[in-house]
Amino acid sequence: MTQNSPLQLSLPVHLPDDETFNSYYPAMGNDELIQKLQASAQGQSDAAIYLWGPEKSGRTHLLHAACAQANERERRSFYIPLGIHASISTALLEGLENLDLVCIDDIHAIAGHPVWEEALFDLYNRVAEHKRCALVVSANSSPLDAGFGLPDLISRMQWGLNYQLQPMADEEKLAALQRRAAMRGLQLPEDVGRFLLNRMARDLRTLFDVLDKLDKASMVHQRKLTIPFAKEMLRL
Repeated sequence: MTQNSPLQLSLPVHLPDDETFNSYYPAMGNDELIQKLQASAQGQSDAAIYLWGPEKSGRTHLLHAACAQANERERRSFYIPLGIHASISTALLEGLENLDLVCIDDIHAIAGHPVWEEALFDLYNRVAEHKRCALVVSANSSPLDAGFGLPDLISRMQWGLNYQLQPMADEEKLAALQRRAAMRGLQLPEDVGRFLLNRMARDLRTLFDVLDKLDKASMVHQRKLTIPFAKEMLRL
């Protein structure tokens, strides 16, 4: 829901302010997916979208971005990560078809849980019947490979648009790091960027966190970013 929604506020979920489409760095091959997500957020499409990719591939960022854009348009949106399904009730899915945009993250977490699979299947049916709500779900694998036991649910997921998030190449990650550094008024030399790619976890979330840490350290110590400085600050 929007930020003022009592339903959204009842969840232990916070939508970060910095996870928007503007702050997302797409890998080559993901442009069509982003266009479809933006169309859903803006009310220009009611097609269901199933996007999948490994952990830390940017799935959650994209769902947050879609909700943020919908909220900017004063459209009613709702985000729920099913990784917390054990602490919530399936009743949370009731009535969501009346909203403009519903984003459900990590649906693979409820695979093999019949009650949750039935509830998600029912939501798909209600969304298809009402034709006013755009439904976006994410998982770590395709509908056929996510481990769902309800054949009808798998079928519903395949009816809509299916996209596999394409991974970023190292050159794309380096460019993203340098752009983020420049936005912070920081110069990231190419050799330092490649050093981080070779020595740290390679997902952008981790790399951005490391860059933020180095940015703060460079301000405190009044030093430029170099490989020796990065080694010292990161204890490598």
